[in-house]
Amino acid sequence: MKKRVIIYLLLSIVTSQLYSKNPFRFYNGDLIFQNVHCGPMCDAINEVTKGYKGRSFSHVGIVWVKRDSIFVIEAISKGVSVTPINDFLKRSHEAAIGRLKRSSPAFLNNVIKESLKCVGKPYDDDFDINNDAYYCSELVYFAFKHANHNIPFFELHPMTYKSPKTKKFFPVWVDYFKALNIPIPEGKPGINPGGISRSEKLEMHLDMLSGKTF
Repeated sequence: MKKRVIIYLLLSIVTSQLYSKNPFRFYNGDLIFQNVHCGPMCDAINEVTKGYKGRSFSHVGIVWVKRDSIFVIEAISKGVSVTPINDFLKRSHEAAIGRLKRSSPAFLNNVIKESLKCVGKPYDDDFDINNDAYYCSELVYFAFKHANHNIPFFELHPMTYKSPKTKKFFPVWVDYFKALNIPIPEGKPGINPGGISRSEKLEMHLDMLSGKTF
């Protein structure tokens, strides 16, 4: 009996030490959320798209664990890209992880395969869900949809580019779409990082990545 207690204590110490060095283990298909400070545009996004527990998230990517390396598959201004995790985390100290409450390795591996098919595709400047370009949460939407036998996994909602305070279009969006010479897609279906973070399908982990490297 005494020997068992000693073994248990030793295992507890080892486990505690391992946890303190690496308190969070990434898995394929984890969603990583950020609040990137990009000026008036990100401010406008945050004002209309509150995330889990009121957090502000203006960006999201998909975690890919490749052997001993960790990457984020994400849609950024240069297009759909594969970014090393540490480079991703350098952009913002405000990051969180969303992990599916129910999933299988096979499903999550398919999410990775579907998202990798999009690498090199252009960024969706128009925020049009029907073109062959992707903004950050749109990439997440389609990767999970295609991995789910083309059945939507996360929900689309009507998008708004208006301030909930003034009920008028944010000036930054007026200028943005004017430069593209297209109408503001008010009310068109879309998806955003904050909305995804509130999904009941996710278990959110906040404040676990601040100041960490992997």
